[in-house]
Amino acid sequence: MRFTKIPEATFQQLQLNAGILLDTFDASMGKEELNEHIIGATSGGVNFSATPTYSDFGEDIDNCPVNVKELKKLDSWSVTMSGTFVTINEKLAKRLIGAADFDEEDETKIVPRNDVNSQTDFEDIWWVGDYSDSNDEITGGYVAIHMLNSLSTGGFSSQSGNREKDQFAFEFTGHYSIEDQDKVPFEIWIVAGETANNDGDGGDPDDDGDGNDGDGNDGDDGGDTEPDDENP
Repeated sequence: MRFTKIPEATFQQLQLNAGILLDTFDASMGKEELNEHIIGATSGGVNFSATPTYSDFGEDIDNCPVNVKELKKLDSWSVTMSGTFVTINEKLAKRLIGAADFDEEDETKIVPRNDVNSQTDFEDIWWVGDYSDSNDEITGGYVAIHMLNSLSTGGFSSQSGNREKDQFAFEFTGHYSIEDQDKVPFEIWIVAGETANNDGDGGDPDDDGDGNDGDGNDGDDGGDTEPDDENP
């Protein structure tokens, strides 16, 4: 049948498994370094959503059709990441509460606040998952979502159960910064593994993970194509 098909590259373009949540990410990280930056174990996967809000500047203009592309304005992005943690520690508990501090005399005690500290309460968060048919430890492909200035807007939630693991539902929201008001609070990388794209067309990702797909948009060390811990 002519149209009962799937793309030939389907297997090379699948994102696999639930991925991990990290407090920072760089494509050159080894197994041990990645493990040090995992925020916690999750259950049921992670949901990321980036939803734009638009205004139609032509809606109150006589004789103007609805949704004229030249009169469309993007107002802002609503960026959220949600799921459920099944592990907890002091650092994660503080992150989940959001507006909170460690007690000065007891670092195992987290004290909530009634105000937001823009310097300490907002932290970047990364979701990274396996991608393509090459998934080795060195040159495996990945999808990476970098949420900037995340704040726990879902609060702290703990659900225990008989013969069950405690569950800590979460929702983080990415925020703009007054210091860079045009910077949308998320970035996405889709990088094929080394062997998945090795077809001689010049599109092989190199060992610095810049995701070059042969279209001339090669990455550099400035972080415009390769995630690193220097990204805002």
